[in-house]
Amino acid sequence: MATINVKVGFTDGNFGAFVEELPGCVATGRSRDELVKNISEAINWHVKSSLEDDDPLPDAVKGEYSIAYHFSIEAILNYYKGIFTNPALEKITGVNQKQLHHYITGLKKPRPALLRKIEEG
Repeated sequence: MATINVKVGFTDGNFGAFVEELPGCVATGRSRDELVKNISEAINWHVKSSLEDDDPLPDAVKGEYSIAYHFSIEAILNYYKGIFTNPALEKITGVNQKQLHHYITGLKKPRPALLRKIEEG
């Protein structure tokens, strides 16, 4: 079974996603659940219309496939911001609230080691 990679970001209060294997296949949503629904519909529509128009499709979408979501640090933290308070996020990740705020707003990007620490938390 092939895997379709969906890159998810967060900007202006919305989650946004694009599919690496299907250029132009994008979706947005105010919540993670809405985004997942919208990008799934976008993928299905993209594949269906490409087949109808005899447009070439990558092997990843021929037959059965799974979808792997890759969330940016802003998307991860904004998703959990609605579930946990900032002090709770600080305790879970070991990163102080001021730094977390910079990452949530996209003002700064964490270094790879700190990014792993946040993801693991």
